[in-house]
Amino acid sequence: MRVGVNALFLIPGEVGGSETYLVETLRALAVTQPDLDLLVFTNLENDAFLCEHLDEFANVDFHLVPLRARNRIARIWCEQTELPRLARAAGVQVLWSPGYVAPLHAPCPQVASILDLQYLSHPADLSWPAWLVTHLLVTQTAQRCAHLLTLSEFSQREIVRETGVAPEKVTPTLLAAAPEFFAAPVPETMAALRSDVLGFEGPFILCIANTYPHKNVHRLIEAFGLLAGDIPHRLVLVGRPRRGEKRVQAALARLPDATRVLRLERTSREDLVALYQSATVFVFPSLYEGFGLPVLEAMAAGVPVVAQRCASVPEVGGETIAYCEHDDASELAARIRETLALTPAVRAVRMAAARERAATFSWTRTAAAVAEVLRAAAAR
Repeated sequence: MRVGVNALFLIPGEVGGSETYLVETLRALAVTQPDLDLLVFTNLENDAFLCEHLDEFANVDFHLVPLRARNRIARIWCEQTELPRLARAAGVQVLWSPGYVAPLHAPCPQVASILDLQYLSHPADLSWPAWLVTHLLVTQTAQRCAHLLTLSEFSQREIVRETGVAPEKVTPTLLAAAPEFFAAPVPETMAALRSDVLGFEGPFILCIANTYPHKNVHRLIEAFGLLAGDIPHRLVLVGRPRRGEKRVQAALARLPDATRVLRLERTSREDLVALYQSATVFVFPSLYEGFGLPVLEAMAAGVPVVAQRCASVPEVGGETIAYCEHDDASELAARIRETLALTPAVRAVRMAAARERAATFSWTRTAAAVAEVLRAAAAR
């Protein structure tokens, strides 16, 4: 069966967890579903990236569409006009759009992945024109596609409530942590991380999130300010500046010593794993997640997690992580303090439970669910 994959939305390093979702699901599909002929429609920004990650598979082909996704208007226009024509010419039997939005008209049945509806609950993440276009396209995608995929039961409920589609039209497919997050730390990599990336030897608290408003990074900085006088730890923030950056900068300005906060816009995959493995605690203050993959990666890497009890995060962490019940800097500081105070024995037990839970999430299972939906849609 020939499956078209609409990767026109993807800008490597820019789209967060949806990049991991696309690449890892495609890799698992290629390995475990050899009867699927995957034709990936790429753009000028992601063609080399996707070829590098997927070119080894005989059942994955690529079609470069000469556009740049950073030009959002051009990308939407091409997605709605040129992509259906290309799909027809290629003999695509089902078209899968993993980036929220699908063509409104296509020559074959369609499946779309609406990973979450964050833009509705946190509209400040987008400009008003971008919000309006997103809302129109996502709503129409939900109505017109044969089936929808999402990342959690929480997101499934959100999509059903906000778009009016039937629950059976939306299938949750959970994500997974890559094997390297479960691997034992490599001493040479850990030493290189300290000398070349961090530049210090002491303990640290880690957070990985671009500074969108809903990621709530400023609240973690406020909590760190309440703790900083009592602990030796630094705060390491990994992520790019986004529309919540002004609040982050304001929170940093209020710290007695902002030099104890290290910001990294991006890291290599090897350094990312080492960061998780080196951290004393991982904090995820986000107020909305369609899944929350960094929580799962931290669990796999063996670092205690503190997170907000909201959205999909409890589906990921279960009872193996510590939760804040309110968006409050004092409560967040208290949960971090409690986690830092864990005895080695209690910490080991908690980490073993978290790693065991993380191991139950599987890209193979995700791929199987996606393949079942694609086959059912193509048969309609």
